[in-house]
Amino acid sequence: MTGGAWASLSTIRVRLIAALAAALLPVLVLGAVQTAVAFNREAALLRENLGSAAERSAADARARMESADILLETLAPGSVGFQCAQRLAQVTERIPGYDNLIRFDRSGRVACAAGDVPADPGRRERPWFQRLRAGEDLVITRDPGAAYSAEPALMAVVRAETARGDFDGALAAIIPLSSLRPDRAVALPRGSEVALLDGEGRYLSMTNAQAFAPPPRDWLERTRAQGSFVWYARAGGERRVHIAAPLVGESLFVMLSARSPGLFSWARLNPLTALVFPLLTFALALLTVFVAAERVVVRWIVYLQRIAALYARGRLSVRPVRADDMPAEIRDLAETLEDMADAIVGRDASLRDSLAQKDGLMREIHHRVKNNLQVISSLLSMQQRALTDPGARAAMSDTRQRISALALVYRALYQGPDLKRVDLRPFLEELTAQLVAGDAAHGPAVRTELHADALVIDPDRLAPLALFAVEAITNAQKHAFAERGGLLSVNFQVRDGEGILEISDDGQPTDEALNASGVGRTLMTAFARQLRGRNEVLRNASGGMTVRLVFPIPASEHAAPHAGNQAAA
Repeated sequence: MTGGAWASLSTIRVRLIAALAAALLPVLVLGAVQTAVAFNREAALLRENLGSAAERSAADARARMESADILLETLAPGSVGFQCAQRLAQVTERIPGYDNLIRFDRSGRVACAAGDVPADPGRRERPWFQRLRAGEDLVITRDPGAAYSAEPALMAVVRAETARGDFDGALAAIIPLSSLRPDRAVALPRGSEVALLDGEGRYLSMTNAQAFAPPPRDWLERTRAQGSFVWYARAGGERRVHIAAPLVGESLFVMLSARSPGLFSWARLNPLTALVFPLLTFALALLTVFVAAERVVVRWIVYLQRIAALYARGRLSVRPVRADDMPAEIRDLAETLEDMADAIVGRDASLRDSLAQKDGLMREIHHRVKNNLQVISSLLSMQQRALTDPGARAAMSDTRQRISALALVYRALYQGPDLKRVDLRPFLEELTAQLVAGDAAHGPAVRTELHADALVIDPDRLAPLALFAVEAITNAQKHAFAERGGLLSVNFQVRDGEGILEISDDGQPTDEALNASGVGRTLMTAFARQLRGRNEVLRNASGGMTVRLVFPIPASEHAAPHAGNQAAA
């Protein structure tokens, strides 16, 4: 089972949600496509409706500009003549909405006019005149280069040509902006305003100046390319939608400004429902699967996990009492788990019986081995008493003490609570007392002091440790206490993962005795190597001899709680 973030992605609820999400994803994608189509359709319909409304509101201005075009084209061929000024004045009086009608020749001079015309020496160089000379049929401008009317006005100019089609000047109509004001009486969206602007983005007239923002830089190009251009901008402290459409040629444009529809207005809500409703359905389905997986599956699995955790801690008497409320499949799993617990209880009882029987047999074996070793020790003792050679008697005594130490190891095993571990401190106490008491009747009294840290140790390591102690104590009894008695100190410490056993006497050994080699020293070296340790013999602070054994303590052997030092006399 993987851990961390990846483990949470492999749960039942996540897999169920992922499967449902994959099943519902096509519906969500279809809703998104339908929403995109609906948005495009609404945008096109909005552009068409706003454009139509703008053109309707500017219908009078369009009609006046188109009639000016027709009028100028009609007058152009015969406007130069004897009664040119009179004829133009009559037309101006009969057709309202024109301040002046002017005929210019090919050099830009005034040939005749219905009213006064301001002087303009640079007329032939004006952009509008140059455009007519270049071949344009109609030019509408708000900046003709001179004030042709007492109020803001437009100049509509048509190209005049000779019979051969050469440029022959122009005929201009001065139209006041007041006559081109858009009409708000037509049906417009609520809160809409209308304005006219020229090709340079300058507003000519408008119904409400606060409702219009400056057009973007590319509005003219996009209006020419698309036929109309819609954009959003803030004007008068609110967000408004603007649409620009050509009114007459590429010189005059109409613009409509309306309030931008809100987020929940029908203009947006209608297409959004194609995406929102599938999305809500998608989210509701995922939530339903999550809740169902949690209530029907996951919570019962968590419940069974808690039961299994109790079984792992040995509490096999616990039973899944809520199994009746589970789904059938999970209830079968709970019953299987309960059967498994019963089987474990039975098998555990059988194993405990077998283990108890094995422990009993092992204790009996250890007991018999100890008894046999004691029989051997008794036989050796009888044989020792029959010997007359002091050296043979000493060798027999040493052998009997080693056998008695091994018997003590087996007695500690079968009498202790654990057949695999022995508490070292009471063992050293009993071994020291046994060795000292054995020679108490044959010489001066020997006092003992024992200081031992608590440690449990296995029998394979206890035997060489006990035999090492037997050799060290026996050596002290022979050489330090033989005629004078004295103090025997046994000290065991656990320090930095090592055990340190020191056996000291208060005798006065010579340097030769410290460096001597014999059977006892050889055996102590062998026992130290068996423990993977080292031994040394040195002179202590009181002048006597100290035998030290240092060996590693495995991590499996741990110290019991320290119970203090003990001393035996």
